[in-house]
Amino acid sequence: MTETVTGADWPAWQASWDRQQEWYMPDREERFRVMLDMVEAVVGSEPRVLDLACGTGSITDRLLKRFPKATSTGVDLDPALLAIARGTFEGDGRVTFVTADLKDRSWAERLPFDSYDAVLTATALHWLHSEPLAALYGHIGQLVRDGGLFMNADRMIDADTPRINAAERAHRHAGMDRAKAEGVLDWADWWALAAKDPVLAAPTAERFEIYGEHADGDMPSAEWHARTLREAGFAEARTVWASPSDSLVLAVK
Repeated sequence: MTETVTGADWPAWQASWDRQQEWYMPDREERFRVMLDMVEAVVGSEPRVLDLACGTGSITDRLLKRFPKATSTGVDLDPALLAIARGTFEGDGRVTFVTADLKDRSWAERLPFDSYDAVLTATALHWLHSEPLAALYGHIGQLVRDGGLFMNADRMIDADTPRINAAERAHRHAGMDRAKAEGVLDWADWWALAAKDPVLAAPTAERFEIYGEHADGDMPSAEWHARTLREAGFAEARTVWASPSDSLVLAVK
């Protein structure tokens, strides 16, 4: 059954976004669980967090439900996803949202704090190519306090295993096709729905003026991410969770 969402029902939009994302990543919640486990393990249960490329605030939502004394700064450029995030967390003094372009070297100047216990991001930085992503990691290295951490959960492709990659992709897409036939919204369908909503129509149009259609960057391997993070000033970095298609890389300052 095809879902419908109307008006400024922010919980409904959040749920719709989660379902759309889970179509691509059925183990998405497991990634979030491990991410928050490692936040607690490294910096405790009251962290100051930067939710990088926050989208609708998926990380922030799970962070605050697990750690009520945490605080979060969400930063993104997408006006439609930020509208959902701001609507969802309106009135919550633990949360701040900032509009900024991560490819702009001055983006961090917009943040309310100079340092963070943890910088977290998921399913967002794959749209950057390797050179600007390495530059971004350099900025992140300056934002994370000593003893703090950075985590990136995303599609990370090992080019040395083409047959494994092809088999995994074919199997994953077969499952996605079955779910799509049952009415699950994909990326394009979800944005088409947002474009028809009276509240989100204008920010959705603005969003496509900024980004155009969704485009992927280089999606380098987890080993590349770990090495580049060490070069950016982190003392340690490695994969702490992986599925057949995604990885979660943790770096400690």
